[in-house]
Amino acid sequence: MHSASEHISRPIDVMINGSVYQFSDIRPDTTLLQLLRLELGLIGSKEGCAEGDCGACTVVRGRMQGDRIIYQPVNACILLVPMVDKSVIRTVEGVARDDGQLHPVQQAVVDHHGSQCGFCTPGFIMSLYGGWVNRCGFTAKDLDDLLAGNLCRCTGYGPLVRAGVSLAGQALATWETDRLKQEAAYLRRAQDLPELDYHVGGMSYRAPLTRDGFSSAYQDQPDTQIIAGATDIGLWITKQNRKLAKLLSVQEVKGLEGITQQDDGFLVGAAATHEQAADYLAEYVPDLAELWRRFGSVQVRASGTVGGNIANGSPIGDLAPALIALDARLNLRCGANKRQLKLDDFFIAYGQQDRRPAEWVESLFIPKLKQGWRFRCFKLSRRFDQDISSVMGAFALQTDGAVISAARIAFGGMAAIPQRAKTLESAVMTQPLHPQQNDESWIDPALADDFTPLSDVRASTGYRLLAARNLLQKCRLEIATGRSIRLVGAGHDLCGSGLGNG
Repeated sequence: MHSASEHISRPIDVMINGSVYQFSDIRPDTTLLQLLRLELGLIGSKEGCAEGDCGACTVVRGRMQGDRIIYQPVNACILLVPMVDKSVIRTVEGVARDDGQLHPVQQAVVDHHGSQCGFCTPGFIMSLYGGWVNRCGFTAKDLDDLLAGNLCRCTGYGPLVRAGVSLAGQALATWETDRLKQEAAYLRRAQDLPELDYHVGGMSYRAPLTRDGFSSAYQDQPDTQIIAGATDIGLWITKQNRKLAKLLSVQEVKGLEGITQQDDGFLVGAAATHEQAADYLAEYVPDLAELWRRFGSVQVRASGTVGGNIANGSPIGDLAPALIALDARLNLRCGANKRQLKLDDFFIAYGQQDRRPAEWVESLFIPKLKQGWRFRCFKLSRRFDQDISSVMGAFALQTDGAVISAARIAFGGMAAIPQRAKTLESAVMTQPLHPQQNDESWIDPALADDFTPLSDVRASTGYRLLAARNLLQKCRLEIATGRSIRLVGAGHDLCGSGLGNG
């Protein structure tokens, strides 16, 4: 409990399974899973990994995004309680009808024998429920994506997928539409709540509503930890046991959650999620959208933000190399002062970025590809879904006829930071677009000049250099032939043709 001397502007306000709760004595670094299990006795959601990988803790969160309501499966194990302020949470205990009749999602899992030992079952139910309320098509392809963030140690995936497929085309019952209307009414009312400036136990969590307010708050306390989706910071708490006394959230800042198209590119706000960005940019940069498809899971993409991923500066982050190759630029702000910086100049060394005290990432600008330029990016990892890259390569090539006239090439997993391959960029210019069988000896020395990759559990130095070489060749082949060379989709049809090698 908090002492009388501690300041609380207002309690955290959230609707859980149809009931509105106000929490004023929960520490800001408490996870939603801890609240559900330890405070509310909702023990259906499980802790498996405590890092957002296994999906056993999945719940569905409803919130306002602009002027519309969205429902998303999220990982309760790394979502902090103040982050669900002004949200609707539905757990496995709240899916069935009030009289106990099973929800169609639950009934489908029963009918198709989808529960094995039962530990992961609530998480699968909630991921399927997220697809249900979003009116997912429940095709096999939809389910591959929807359930990619849920692990079943009993290998009971077949029955679970069949349960999902059986839900296709089923309509919402009246009782459920009434329940969704009740949640929508709460979400619209909650938008009128004042800014959350929450203090308990010597810790604070603040969620400013305006850019000026956020920038001023950060300038006043530059030692505050900025938080967005907590898909990384959540692990600092659950895995590293770090105590973060002050948190400053971008989640409620008006104007930071959106993506806007301009004449020459796209402006991505710091609070725009990976899901938003992937959906918006899929039409314009298909390869970038395909990369995002393998970016964590549905749960991670629903919470994690583009701005947070860039500001975090991970050397194995998949997004930064792709954006560097696209010549993206960061818009940084400190107080009222703003500056723009090329993304490839932002990363200085491992764990070090060109970000001044009290300066924060306000937005990211991604230019449109100019005429004559083509973009491809490829991720190599041991698993297709939800795995860290061994090598991630991104290529923007300009062609003049059948010859490469300019290039921007970046890699992840090859150095301590996401980094351009400038020697390789110079070497590839004037080379034919289509790889030559007998004269490609220029690639290896160029890559060796750009990178000295380490050997670790994911890959050896030699593998990384060879993989980077092959990714360049794959990019050239795809552009030259106009055919996709991938393990999924159209690329599968190329197996055995010789084009799919490497």
